[in-house]
Amino acid sequence: MATLPKIEFAPLGAAGGDVLVVLAGEGGSVPESLPGALREAVGKAARIAKFKGKGLSTLDLIAPAGVEADRLLVVGTHSKDPRTEEDFLKLGGTILAKTKRAATVTIRCEMPANPVAAAEAARMASGALLRAYEFDLYKSKKAKPGEDDDKETDGKPATLTFAVEDPDAAREAFAAEEAIAAGTMLARDLVNEPANILGPVEYADRIKELTAHGIDVEILGEDEMRELKMHALLGVAQGSPRPPRLAIMRWNGGAEGEQPVAFVGKGVVFDTGGISIKPAGGMEDMKGDMGGSAAVVGLMRALAGRKAKVNAIGIVGLVENAVDGAAQRPGDIVTAMSGTTIEVLNTDAEGRLVLADALWYCQDRFKPQFMVNLATLTGAIIVALGNHHAGLFSNNDELAERLTAAGKASGEKVWRMPLGREYDKMIEGKFADIKNIGGGRAGGSITAAQFLQRFVNDVPWAHLDIAGTAMGSPSNEYNQSWASGFGVRLLDRLVADHYQSQ
Repeated sequence: MATLPKIEFAPLGAAGGDVLVVLAGEGGSVPESLPGALREAVGKAARIAKFKGKGLSTLDLIAPAGVEADRLLVVGTHSKDPRTEEDFLKLGGTILAKTKRAATVTIRCEMPANPVAAAEAARMASGALLRAYEFDLYKSKKAKPGEDDDKETDGKPATLTFAVEDPDAAREAFAAEEAIAAGTMLARDLVNEPANILGPVEYADRIKELTAHGIDVEILGEDEMRELKMHALLGVAQGSPRPPRLAIMRWNGGAEGEQPVAFVGKGVVFDTGGISIKPAGGMEDMKGDMGGSAAVVGLMRALAGRKAKVNAIGIVGLVENAVDGAAQRPGDIVTAMSGTTIEVLNTDAEGRLVLADALWYCQDRFKPQFMVNLATLTGAIIVALGNHHAGLFSNNDELAERLTAAGKASGEKVWRMPLGREYDKMIEGKFADIKNIGGGRAGGSITAAQFLQRFVNDVPWAHLDIAGTAMGSPSNEYNQSWASGFGVRLLDRLVADHYQSQ
């Protein structure tokens, strides 16, 4: 795996290192507090290069005499819009990308008008960590053409020192940011893993490792799920020789007896489509069909890492949707844990069957304040929203509004989609209570959400369809990975803003 940079914080006047980074504003202006020779050098170079300080633009210079660095990197921050949390993630990611060959980097965290706040500096550091992430576990360790095998920094973490007005406050803020970044990178790891390595059993074993962070983990096997009558989930798994698992994670950081919040994830480790088999083109991406479960696992890691004062439940159904003589057939009827009978018209609409039993189990056993489920559920949501928003469906306006606000704050954006009786009629079954697909292609993501709503009882609930955002989404300044880890920062922000004890 990629080596992550070492993050340090120092007083604002700190200097030195291989690279000194300064932040520029409108017109390439720099803080008045910079030493005169440095300010003059930047101003002259900016005029020559016509550098205007546009957001995330850079100007790379040889450091002038008297500056304790070899290089000077000027990074633009000017924007017409108010700066958001994501702006600082992108700023940190840009700095890492432009200085990743350097062993030591010092970043002066001050804008032309005012210093960067401690929380903002911590977020910049988090952006640098997330940008440094690479999934190269299965690549041979060979130098690229033109690279030196014994380069001094090879195998050693670069050190990024953020010079801030209040280093202690920045360190405290970064402790939480680092935990969230760790959760995001764990989610990326899980989605990036190939399915031959990460089957349901192996995935459950990875989840057990969370006990080292204070999370209680319980794993249900096939026999336990059969006793619970989880025949919707088990029906999906029956075509694979790899047995299913249901993983339950509990973080008890809130008051004893306090009603928990709950998160449920679809964990289809590989989806062939079953007998309703998918076309070959792009099927390799179906190793990422467990992106919803990965987000839940990463979130639990983040909450535990920052010692969140909340009681949280994470539940993920882990199956492989494969094809053999025992595989579920179109036309089969299964009975979910709730007692609802389901006519399986398309075996490629399997994720909702897994979630049906997981959601019912969650609300029945834990009686949570709310449930949020995440799933790479439908291609229809990509048609509707593309790759920049996840689809949000909810039976509760307050929860939906809080998720929308958390999305805007974190940069992991959601867009609310409708639910309604008219759509509900589209999943009424001919031979069973309901069927697992609607009528034709129309409203595919909506009818999938209507299906899930049948299994939440009266609990406030939201469904996030992350098919367009969890994998293969456009890269940005703090994510260059095929797997984005979408959902970890969104849900952590939801919890932090509304559900933690003081």
